Amino acid sequence: MKTTSKLTVFTTIAWLNVAALLAADPPAASVPADAALAKLKEGNLRFATSEVSQGKPTAARRTETAQAQHPFAIIVACADSRSGPELVFDQNLGELFVVRTAGNLIDDHALGSIEYAVAYAGARLIVVLGHTRCGAVTAALESDHAPGHIDSLVRDIQPAVIAAKGKPGDALDATITENARLVAAQVKAKAALGDLAKEVRIVSAIYDLDTGKIEWTKD
Repeated sequence: MKTTSKLTVFTTIAWLNVAALLAADPPAASVPADAALAKLKEGNLRFATSEVSQGKPTAARRTETAQAQHPFAIIVACADSRSGPELVFDQNLGELFVVRTAGNLIDDHALGSIEYAVAYAGARLIVVLGHTRCGAVTAALESDHAPGHIDSLVRDIQPAVIAAKGKPGDALDATITENARLVAAQVKAKAALGDLAKEVRIVSAIYDLDTGKIEWTKD
C-alpha cells in the first residue's frame, strides 16, 4: 500500500472514532458541581498546610487513567509556572481538565476545550483561577498595548482594568480579581453547554503565591 493510501486510511479511521465519540450520549457527571468544589477546597487546604502532597502521580494512577479520563473539574488558569492547578489543588492524574493561558483568558480554542470536558468527560464545575502578582494583568495596568502577540493579552484584560478603577485596596489585586470574575462571566455567556448547563457551576478564585491558599470569589 502506498504511503498516501495508508495516510488516507488512518485519517478515515481517526475521523470515524471522533464521529462515534460525538454521537455518544454525554456521560453522567463524574462528580456534582458542589461536591467538586468541596474537593478542590480540601485539596488546596492540604497543599497550603502539608509538607507532602497526597496527589503525587504514581505508576498505578497512570495505568488507571491511560484509557479514559473522568475529571471532576475544569480549571481555566494562568500559564504562570508557579500556579499549576494540579499542584495547588493537590490532585492527581486524570482529576482536573486544565486550560491555561497567560492571564487566564479564553478564546474559541479554550471554549471548545471547556465544552468538550463538560459534554464528553463529565466535568460539571468550571473554575477560573487567577493569581497574585499576575504578570499579564500587571502589563495591562501599565499600558493598553504591548509588543507582538502579548498585545492580545493586555487588550483582553482591559475590561478588568476599567472595572477595577476606583475600587478600594491595591489596584493590581483588584484588577486580578475583576479579570477572573469577568472571564468566568464570559465562559457562562459563551460556552455552548446545551442541556448540561443547568448542572454546571462556574466560579472564580485567586491563588496567593505567598501563602498557597485560594480565595474564592462570590458566584
